[in-house]
Amino acid sequence: MQNNTNVLARKEQKLFELLRSYGRVALGFSGGVDSTLLLRVSVDVLGAENVLAVIADTPSLPRRELAEALNLAKRMAAECVTVNPDELSDPDYASNPKNRCYFCKLRLFKTIAATAAAKGFACVLDGNNADDEGDYRPGRSAARELGVKSPLLEAGLSKADIRKLSAQLKLPTALKPAMACLASRVPYGTPVTSEVLARIERAEDSLRALGFTHCRVRHHADLARIEVPPGDLASMIEPAVRERIVLEVKNAGYVYVTLDLQGYRTGSLNETFA
Repeated sequence: MQNNTNVLARKEQKLFELLRSYGRVALGFSGGVDSTLLLRVSVDVLGAENVLAVIADTPSLPRRELAEALNLAKRMAAECVTVNPDELSDPDYASNPKNRCYFCKLRLFKTIAATAAAKGFACVLDGNNADDEGDYRPGRSAARELGVKSPLLEAGLSKADIRKLSAQLKLPTALKPAMACLASRVPYGTPVTSEVLARIERAEDSLRALGFTHCRVRHHADLARIEVPPGDLASMIEPAVRERIVLEVKNAGYVYVTLDLQGYRTGSLNETFA
């Protein structure tokens, strides 16, 4: 245990050193586990006057997540601005190819960099961590091309490390479930539109209101494929709960409502080309 604590402390010290080397920083902030820790540590190490949180306010970001991110930035006394990269106007993104995230991140970080530069922040950060290296993440290529720094990743901090540090700092995101953008619920090749994203958001909000806080609604035209952790499957099929789910998800705009018996897993739509 002591050895593990020392390893984490060294990673944390490396993070401090990296941040000090950057000077004034602007970071893409979503209010998720990773970016919240990065924002908190950046403010602690550099001072609030040297940190700018930039939130991409797009149809791909659920409204509840936007509200939480704005509140978190305020609580950490960080200057925060919202930008709209307008990715849906980019046909390379909206057509939803397998590398959709590349076009999203390219547009996002160009927008963040321009906003940051206008305010005197030359260095742009993202919240990628060491675990992200082993996943299919075409957005990483865009970040590297634009010179975006990934201090959590460079410091060797895994998601588990980040949750531990978040708990030590008493951040409310320490146990927050992973949250990918709403477009990640749309199969590759199916166009991403504001209407589709709104339908997904409404369906997921209805499930959260029923207590299923860790869920995904995968969009397959008129069919909604619901993913929840295996431990929640039994609760979902209780007669009264099942009827309510069917009603709410159909009200969101779907014709058919299905429950994925394999359960929740990140990147399940990547299985089509794995």
